[in-house]
Amino acid sequence: MKKYHVTSILVLAFSTLSAFASEYHVAVFGKDSNNGSFRHPLRTIQAAADMAMPGDVITVHGGVYREQITPPRGGNSDSLRIVYQAAPDEKVEIKGSELLKNWKKIGNDTWEVKIPNSFFGNFNPYSELISGDWFWPTPKDRKYHRGAVYLNGDWLMEAAKKGEVMTPADDKNPLWWGEVDSTTTTIWAQFKDVDPNAQTVEINVRPTVFYPDKPFINFITVRGFTMEQAATNWAPPTAEQMGLIGTHWSRGWIIENNTIQYSKCVGIALGKYGDQFDNKDTESAEGYVGTINRALAFGWNKGTIGGHIVRNNTIAYCEQTGIVGSMGCAFSIIEKNTIHDIHIRRLFTGAEMAGIKFHGAVDVQIRNNHIYRTNMGVWLDWMAQGVQVESNLLHDNGLDLFLEVNHGPMLVSNNIMLSKTSLLMNSSGATFVHNLFAGKMDVVRFDSRLTPLQAPHSTYVTALHDNPGGDIQFINNLFVDGGNASQYSQALLPVVFDGNVYTKGSVRAIKNTEQEKFGEMNHDAQEQMNKYKLQPATEVNFLNDSQFDASANFIFESNNAWLEMAFDKKWLDQKRELVTTESLTPAIVPGLQYENVNGSPVRVEKDYLGKQRKKTNPSPGPFEISHSGKQKIKVW
Repeated sequence: MKKYHVTSILVLAFSTLSAFASEYHVAVFGKDSNNGSFRHPLRTIQAAADMAMPGDVITVHGGVYREQITPPRGGNSDSLRIVYQAAPDEKVEIKGSELLKNWKKIGNDTWEVKIPNSFFGNFNPYSELISGDWFWPTPKDRKYHRGAVYLNGDWLMEAAKKGEVMTPADDKNPLWWGEVDSTTTTIWAQFKDVDPNAQTVEINVRPTVFYPDKPFINFITVRGFTMEQAATNWAPPTAEQMGLIGTHWSRGWIIENNTIQYSKCVGIALGKYGDQFDNKDTESAEGYVGTINRALAFGWNKGTIGGHIVRNNTIAYCEQTGIVGSMGCAFSIIEKNTIHDIHIRRLFTGAEMAGIKFHGAVDVQIRNNHIYRTNMGVWLDWMAQGVQVESNLLHDNGLDLFLEVNHGPMLVSNNIMLSKTSLLMNSSGATFVHNLFAGKMDVVRFDSRLTPLQAPHSTYVTALHDNPGGDIQFINNLFVDGGNASQYSQALLPVVFDGNVYTKGSVRAIKNTEQEKFGEMNHDAQEQMNKYKLQPATEVNFLNDSQFDASANFIFESNNAWLEMAFDKKWLDQKRELVTTESLTPAIVPGLQYENVNGSPVRVEKDYLGKQRKKTNPSPGPFEISHSGKQKIKVW
């Protein structure tokens, strides 16, 4: 009776809170002195954020809002969250920039503007430098500032020196240059054949667009906005990670149906909080282990951090990463996003650039995303234990998937990988099932770094282990065109191929003619590596259909993406099994089975399109085959 009575009180309390939830409206014609009703809207989103309590909704009406939103609080639970949303069918733009007029032409295509430093408040992106662990300026002594100049929505690039901006503009790469003294910021920019005072010219003034200034601001939803033009800093795994929008070490956010673009470094940040150790003697494997230990002490566990949903967003034009996350990404779902033009300008370099770059992707699900024109599509670095990379479309990337110093289990299934390099592998404990490989695989034989293992479905670190190559299973995949598995012809741990089909232009794992590759090698590396014995890959039940030209051809047409490719029903003569937990060998180093993030058994029973697979003889590759011949399949 006591238990029933307490439960009843809790239900009543939640019902009462929901009944008194408020909706605050924001409009460009509003006033922050208003009450936020539909008839009397507020003017700024921040004013609504300051008023909103758990369960409340903030609806923003059409227009451009130039502000940085710093939510002071979050919700109490998934059902009592604070929702920030664009009004239905209204375009709402939130910008980290301001309009800039009063340009004066000084020669060639170069214009100049002078701005009082007071315009920027306490943050001037034209004096603030991009910096942080694993950030490598190119060349080494070059300075990169966090500011940018935009002409009609597209950005100009920062010149390496002032003289470059004084020359006639390159049609494809106009430049800007800035200088800051004690009172004034001066910007020079190239505007070819246009008067910038008659165009929309904007400059960055804010470091982020939507970001809490403290951790543990939980259960926030952000939906339906266009958010752009932020002067974000470099976001390494060992320091606070601030994106154009970021969760700042919180739990349970939903970021959906937004356009997030033109961030100097990062689009969405799901990562680490800041502390006194940020970027201080942490740029090493040992340094990151220390970062992990401090994060565990600061609440890194399933009940406190992560568990975000990032879906149906378009993320583009970021020079570091589309979505980044160090540990704060754990237990999250990243799905149905379009991510493109990431690190495409190659302004600088470093170790953190990709469409998606995660450290500590424990039980993360990355599924049904379209990732293209990035240096790397997905890069999972350290502790991707239990990750599932499923039904993603990757093409026109420098490489599609990089797994670095993870021990597994990691399940990669039903993906379409069309770039010239499909995989970069410096991990063990991965299984590749029903993928389409059109590129080569680069394989690291051994890396001496000691990286963590965790308890199942947990952040709790149980041990550190070095990184021998191998313990990889390739099952029921389809290799076409340049698909090349030759570097897995031998490894330090077992590599098994079963049920795969190779068509014209692809290469089996028989003989590796390339020089072997190694990761980081400390002074004890040779002794560590001697614990393992190099062994050839095992292949069973394969079809080498070398005369069949599958000719995988990717087509953009009418805002849709199509894969045009030839199939052959004779591939089904080669019998295959449905891939399940029971059919897979557990990951060797952690000794863990392949299973779903909730601990249930894995069954790869649907294809890329969601079609049910045949239980007795599933087709190779990401699609269930119904007939032979060339087919045009809508893949996005």
